Amino acid sequence: MRISVYIPTKNRRQALEKAVDSVLNQTHQDVEVIVVSDGSTDDTEQYLQQKSAADPRLKFFIKPQSEGAPAARNLAIKSATGEFITGLDDDDEFLPNRLALMLDYWQLLERHAIHPSCLYTPDLIYRDGKEVAQSKKLGNVSYEQLFEFNHVGNQIFAPKSTFIEAGLFDEAMPAWQDMEFFFRVLQKFGKASLLDIPTQIMDDTPRTDRISIKSRARLEQAYSRFVSKHCQDSKRNAQQLFLQMFSRYYNNRPNFSDWLKFIKLGFWPKGLLTLLAATLRT
Repeated sequence: MRISVYIPTKNRRQALEKAVDSVLNQTHQDVEVIVVSDGSTDDTEQYLQQKSAADPRLKFFIKPQSEGAPAARNLAIKSATGEFITGLDDDDEFLPNRLALMLDYWQLLERHAIHPSCLYTPDLIYRDGKEVAQSKKLGNVSYEQLFEFNHVGNQIFAPKSTFIEAGLFDEAMPAWQDMEFFFRVLQKFGKASLLDIPTQIMDDTPRTDRISIKSRARLEQAYSRFVSKHCQDSKRNAQQLFLQMFSRYYNNRPNFSDWLKFIKLGFWPKGLLTLLAATLRT
């Protein structure tokens, strides 16, 4: 059964090589790797031409102008021929048995009449080439829980039809593209299920050359768009989402204007304490 893996990339040829090889070297060999070069100006195109000539399981698209990671992912997903799809960032890697384990677990759940919307896994977190942590995740996640935190992570495994019917990635989202898309997947198809085996290396080394940079301005724009799409009926959900901008992951500190925006949404003691902790964080 074929599994398609999309990889958006921009000017990261050396990292991209490791990512592509980690897919082509899977124990599950019926794979298709779809790389979308999003306006790269380095030697990414030459590498992809040479690699695809040596291994036809790799196909690629060259976009002369950068349009962002969501547009690159959508292009790859639409062209995928696999029954199942998952993604990989160009600076991350799959462990050799990731796809086999995901497919086996999906089929196991199906045999027991369990039908998740998608699968996700914990990650091995690396910085500067060394493992520093392993993420801990919930056993299953509903769309409502994504208001408080992206419990899924940055990749899901699901049938291609799930990606298409959920509407693909929102190309107008300046940040939180993964979370917003996962929200629609879980809302339409039900809870996501955890395969509790770390099978992906996620590079968390601080960089400025990532395809999607999450500045505060982009987060604020993403928050506004997310609220307009999904929080019209609940100010509490909007408050939960608002607090995500000030998590330790982003390390933003609330200012006076942020406090006013939060209070206008309603009195929520627990939320106010969370906002206070972020304000006082050193």
